[in-house]
Amino acid sequence: MSLKLGDIAPNFIAETTIGPIDFYEYLGKSWGILFSHPADFTPVCTTELGRTAQLKDEFARRNTRVLAVSVDPLDRHKQWIADINETQNTRVDFPIIDDEERVVADLYDMIHPNASATATVRSLFIIGPDKKVKLTITYPASTGRNFAEVLRVLDSLQLAEQYAVATPADWQPGQDVIVALSVPTNEAESRFPAGVRIIKPYLRYTPQPKPND
Repeated sequence: MSLKLGDIAPNFIAETTIGPIDFYEYLGKSWGILFSHPADFTPVCTTELGRTAQLKDEFARRNTRVLAVSVDPLDRHKQWIADINETQNTRVDFPIIDDEERVVADLYDMIHPNASATATVRSLFIIGPDKKVKLTITYPASTGRNFAEVLRVLDSLQLAEQYAVATPADWQPGQDVIVALSVPTNEAESRFPAGVRIIKPYLRYTPQPKPND
């Protein structure tokens, strides 16, 4: 099954390094990031899991829970965590799923036979509180993820979810955003009291809304 944007993310029950979890229960009302790794004890994945752990406070600030999946068994995950903590100077305390039977890998189409018949590709899914898929990114095994981009997209998605806005190319948090096409200009001027800058009828900028706006 190939998941598309807007699809409901499949639920699953799995054994993890923090004990058994029900995916939906683990997420609760939070946003979620599910990301896969080709195998344990691999160099790129070691840096990625370490970076994820280092960004714990950033994910918490965005009400986002993370969990990783690999087709290796639980005992290897736990041994690997010790290496990650040592080499990346951090502490991994988010769950890594034991997916030796490839249940989650198959649910989320993480095995691409033309890349590898057995290993999961480096896929990442952002899932909203409504349990719908908001973003999918798939990297080749040789390329580590850009976590600054993951956080940037998460910020953009959460802004779009809360306000009727979109973010322009190369947008960074704090910069102006674009008023959604669904909002008429006369309504935009009252909805965004910080001001609306009209470039074209379809291209209207406003300062990034704040939570109390």
